[in-house]
Amino acid sequence: MADDKEAVAMGSPHLEKETDSSDRRGSVPTRVVKHANDADEALKAVAGQEGEVLVLDEATSKKLLKSIDLHLMPLLCIIYGLNYLDKTTLSYASVMGLRKDLNLTGDRYQWISSMFYFGYLAWEYPTNRLLQRLPLAKYSSFCIIMWGLVLCCMAATTNYSGALAVRFFLGVFEAAVTPGFALFTSQWYTKKEQGTRVGIWFSFNGFAQIFGGLIAYAIAKGVRLHGAAIAPWKIVFLVTGLLTMAVGALFLIFMPDNQLNARWLSPLDRKLAIERVRVNQQGIGNKHFKLYQLKEALIDPLTWAFASYALAADIPNGGITNFFSQLIVSFGYTPEQSLLYGTPGGAVEIVALIVCGYLGDRYGHRLLISTSGLLVAILGMILIVALPLSNDGGRLAGYYLTQASPTPFVALLSLISTNVAGWTKKTTVAAIYLISYCAGNIIGPQVFRPSDAPRYVPAEITIICCWVVSVCDILFIYWYCKYQNKKKAAFRSQPGYSKLENQEWLDLTDRENPEFVYSL
Repeated sequence: MADDKEAVAMGSPHLEKETDSSDRRGSVPTRVVKHANDADEALKAVAGQEGEVLVLDEATSKKLLKSIDLHLMPLLCIIYGLNYLDKTTLSYASVMGLRKDLNLTGDRYQWISSMFYFGYLAWEYPTNRLLQRLPLAKYSSFCIIMWGLVLCCMAATTNYSGALAVRFFLGVFEAAVTPGFALFTSQWYTKKEQGTRVGIWFSFNGFAQIFGGLIAYAIAKGVRLHGAAIAPWKIVFLVTGLLTMAVGALFLIFMPDNQLNARWLSPLDRKLAIERVRVNQQGIGNKHFKLYQLKEALIDPLTWAFASYALAADIPNGGITNFFSQLIVSFGYTPEQSLLYGTPGGAVEIVALIVCGYLGDRYGHRLLISTSGLLVAILGMILIVALPLSNDGGRLAGYYLTQASPTPFVALLSLISTNVAGWTKKTTVAAIYLISYCAGNIIGPQVFRPSDAPRYVPAEITIICCWVVSVCDILFIYWYCKYQNKKKAAFRSQPGYSKLENQEWLDLTDRENPEFVYSL
C-alpha cells in the first residue's frame, strides 16, 4: 500500500487526484477503506441479517414518518420554545422592576445579558462531546431540568453579582439544546425532511415570544391590581423555570436516544426507521472520538463560512433579544404595553420559519429561499431608523418585520444536520457554529449603549450592516456546496468506481465519502 500521502487526501473535493491500482481495493477510494473499521451505531441493526430483506415501500415510509413526527416533534417543539422563553425572561423582567431591584445602573444590564453567552461559549464544545459520547436523550434531559432549576434561582438573586452567576450557569446548561436537537433531527429524518422539521421546532421561539409576552403582561397587570408577596419579575422567573423542569422530566421519560431504543417502535420498525435514513449517508451515531474528523472540520471552508454567518447574524440577535422590550418602550409605549405589543413579532417569526423551511425542502433551495426572511428584516430595521419618533406605529411594524431574520440561521442549522457527516466532525462543526453564535450574542447587547437611548441609532445601523454581510455569506455557502457536488459527481462517473457495502453506515465524513451529496 502506498504512503497515505499518495492516497486520496481529504475526501471527494480532492478525489480528482489520480491513484494507481495499489491505492484502491476494487476501485473503492483508499481513505474510505482506511476509516471503515469504526462504523456507525446503525450497523448494529443490519448486523447478522444476511439474507433478510427489509421492504420499505413508500406507504410504510410515510406511516413511519407520521409515527416519528407524533412522538418526537411535540417534545422538540415545546422544549425549544422554552429554551427561547427562558432567554427572553430577562427582557420582560427589565421593564418589570428588575433593573431597579438589582441596582443595574450604567451598563450592568448589558453585562447580565451577555453573561449568559459566556457560559454558553465556555461549555459549548465540552457539551457537544458529551452529546456524542453519552446517551443523547438522557444527557439532554439532564441539561433541560438543570437549566429550569437555575432559572428559578434567578428569583432569589438580590444583587448584580448573583445575577451574573445565575446567567452564566443558565448558559452552561442551555448550551446542549440546539446542537442536541440538530442531532435528533439528523438521526430520524431524511435530508429532504430536515429543513421543514428544524424550521418547525425552531419556530416555537415565536410561540414562546407570544406566550411569554402574554404571561409577563398578565403577571404585571395582576400584581399592579392586586399586589403580590414578591416582585412580579421574580414570579416570571419562577413560572418559566418550574415549567421547564416539568417538561424536562417528560423529555427524560419519553424521548429515545435513537431508533434502537425507541419503545414505541416494534423491532422491525426500528430497523425500518434506520433504513429510511440510509439516504443521508451519515448513520445515527458513533460514540468514538476521531482525531482526523476534528482536523477535517477545522480546515473545511464550510465550517468557517457557517461560523462567519453565526457571528455576523447574531450580533443583531443578541441586541434585539435582550432589548426588544426597551426598544418598544422607546417607540412611545408604556413598559406594560411593551410586553403585550412584542407578541405579534413571534407570529411573524413562526410564519417566516415554517414557510421558508417548507419551500426550501420542496424546491431544494433551502439557502436561497431562507435569505428572503433576512431581506424582510433589513427592510424592517431601515423603517425603524428612517421613520421619525412620532411615527410609533410604523416603527413598531418595522420591529415586527425584523423577527423574520432567523430564517437563514435555521437553514444553516438544518444544514449541519444534512451537510456535515461523521459524528465527531458534526459535533465539532456544531460547536464552532454555536461558539460563533455566542460571540455575536455577547457583542450584540454592547452595541445598545445607554447614551444612545431612546433611538439607539448606532446600534440599528450596526444591525443593518451585519445582516447585509450575512446575506453575502449565505450566497457563498450556496455556491461552494454546488461546486463541491459537481466535483463529487465527476469522481463517481470515473470508470470502475464502486463503493463498499453499507458504506452509508461507516461514519465517514461528507468530504471523504464520494456518495455524499450536499443539499442546497
